[in-house]
Amino acid sequence: MFKKILIANRGEIACRVMKTAKKMGIKTVAVYSEADKEARHVQMADEAVCIGPAPSRESYLVMDRIIQVCKDTGAEAVHPGYGFLSENEQFARRCEEEGIVFIGPKHQSIAAMGDKIASKKLALEAQVNTIPGFNEAIEKAEDAVKIAQGIGYPVMIKASAGGGGKGLRVAFNDKEAFEGFTACRTEALNSFGDDRVFIEKFVEGPRHIEIQVLGDSYGNIVYLGERDCSIQRRHQKVIEEAPSPFIDPATRKAMGEQAVALAKAVNYQSAGTVEFVVGKDKSFYFLEMNTRLQVEHPVTEGITGLDLVEQMIRVAAGEKLAFKQEDIKLDGWSMECRINADDPFRNFLPSTGRLVKYRPPAEQDGVRVDTGVYEGGEIPMYYDSMIAKLIVHGKDRSEAIEKMRAALNDFVIRGIHSNIPFQAALLQHPRFVSGDFTTGFIAEEYPDGFKKDSVQPADPQRLAALAAFMRYRYLEHIKMIDGQLVGHEMTIAKRFVVVTGSRVGSSEEIKEIPIRVELKDGIYSVYIEEGGDVSRYNIVSQWRPGEICLRATINGTHKITAQVERKGVKYALVLDGAHYECMVLSPLGAELQRRMLVKVPPDTSKLLMSPMPGLLTNISVKVGESVTAGQKLAAIEAMKMENTLVAVQDGVVAEICAKVGESLAVDQLIIRFE
Repeated sequence: MFKKILIANRGEIACRVMKTAKKMGIKTVAVYSEADKEARHVQMADEAVCIGPAPSRESYLVMDRIIQVCKDTGAEAVHPGYGFLSENEQFARRCEEEGIVFIGPKHQSIAAMGDKIASKKLALEAQVNTIPGFNEAIEKAEDAVKIAQGIGYPVMIKASAGGGGKGLRVAFNDKEAFEGFTACRTEALNSFGDDRVFIEKFVEGPRHIEIQVLGDSYGNIVYLGERDCSIQRRHQKVIEEAPSPFIDPATRKAMGEQAVALAKAVNYQSAGTVEFVVGKDKSFYFLEMNTRLQVEHPVTEGITGLDLVEQMIRVAAGEKLAFKQEDIKLDGWSMECRINADDPFRNFLPSTGRLVKYRPPAEQDGVRVDTGVYEGGEIPMYYDSMIAKLIVHGKDRSEAIEKMRAALNDFVIRGIHSNIPFQAALLQHPRFVSGDFTTGFIAEEYPDGFKKDSVQPADPQRLAALAAFMRYRYLEHIKMIDGQLVGHEMTIAKRFVVVTGSRVGSSEEIKEIPIRVELKDGIYSVYIEEGGDVSRYNIVSQWRPGEICLRATINGTHKITAQVERKGVKYALVLDGAHYECMVLSPLGAELQRRMLVKVPPDTSKLLMSPMPGLLTNISVKVGESVTAGQKLAAIEAMKMENTLVAVQDGVVAEICAKVGESLAVDQLIIRFE
């Protein structure tokens, strides 16, 4: 067994690998860029070496530096994690040549599976189901149209070296095939330096289902069940689960055996994943093989009880697999939510900055958190947006969903935006709960994007009752202040009015809810009088003003955790992804509120402001220039994504208020128009 390994990665996956190495008694070496000198993976490692400036092409992607650090520190092996150099055949070969063990497959296997066209041919030879299509590189758009007609629409046009949703188009007719081919070639050349494009049948009602395989250097290969990764947004996975709610044992066995046949065809040694697209009739076709550890590997660990990182290390050290296919038993249900630093209410734009508060749920009762950050740390703009992976395991799918919903309610992130509200919304969507979804689920259910009102509270009255309880607790807190005049001590009123509306603080769409609160034997009884009916909520909670999470038992049985915040006279609550904002006033206060003038928001129509934090990489206009609606104005880069800002209306540039190369904050002014 190795005494010391280097982890050629950062973030949560570097921390994840270190956790297993520590358990196995192996010392670890971290590498880091200048932007990551305070990162969690640097603190966790036994040794850490800086390998260059913040951009990954000058640090995490520089093979020579990583190999040199291995030699300098005496690391016998390298674990590449995922992303960066994990599927780089040249890096795996260089490690082998330098006498450093690459904890992953041999470079020949990576090369064979890394090229989508070559891998398709190999899959055909191994008798793996492949999608009908034309697997040679296509030269002209006219040829692409003829081939698409022969296969039958709809077709998918894909770049051979593509990935991450780039170099991919779906065409439903000749015009779309012609235009899609041209666009894919350009995108592929710009993104990957390889403009080869091929065409295949587009499977309708598709699910993205992948099989985890594990092989050793003695020819033993097993499959570890499937993962359903169909919940995707723009080809990026959002929620993964194992097993799939769609796959039956016979289909699982057939897919698993084909995945093993393909792995054997390339003499696969390590953990790897064979991805399939599965049609609504359970027909399945090979997509590609990922020759590395997947982001979503913990859900397979959850249902098999295996540590995949440990297995990768053992195989790389020359050990045989300690189990056979018949020993693999699937236990319960596991689910993973990717917690990303992006703002779901601003079309998922990246959100960078300091984690003012970061408190993941406790790792107990089947809840696991894989993370690479800590409270007070920075989320830099140079890398991907993942903050953590939240994983749960339950006896069945219903229990896994319930545990995940509770864990998301308990996951505190402040200082930056995260996609937790979106994840919470997905987990209570009837189609997701029933298991009736495809890869098009998010696009179909949220065609206009995700808004704060996309999720409505299951019981708005309950949230009004909780807000009144919070107000009562604040008043109790104030009452405890010393020095009150004898005979004039503060008394807490029992009657309140909860004021809600889409614009709290204005007279538009205001709704007033009369409430009465009574305290007896530690139980706060909240009575809501609406439309002649009275609802009663008995709240038991140890919550104190200032705490972010309000944990309460309501009416003796219902336990909830809401994230709460007091904003001046307003109270904001978030429960199961639903946002609820209100004021809790006295009856006189509510009367005075009705008389308040409407606050008109400032006019920003003549301003271009940054929609997210990031690096201003381009300004395409000059002072005095006339612009038309839709014209490109500027570009901002953050988390490996470039976002183009365009004019929403015609105008003339009056002033440019930011410089190219400047780091912008959210809503920072870039251009002012006349």
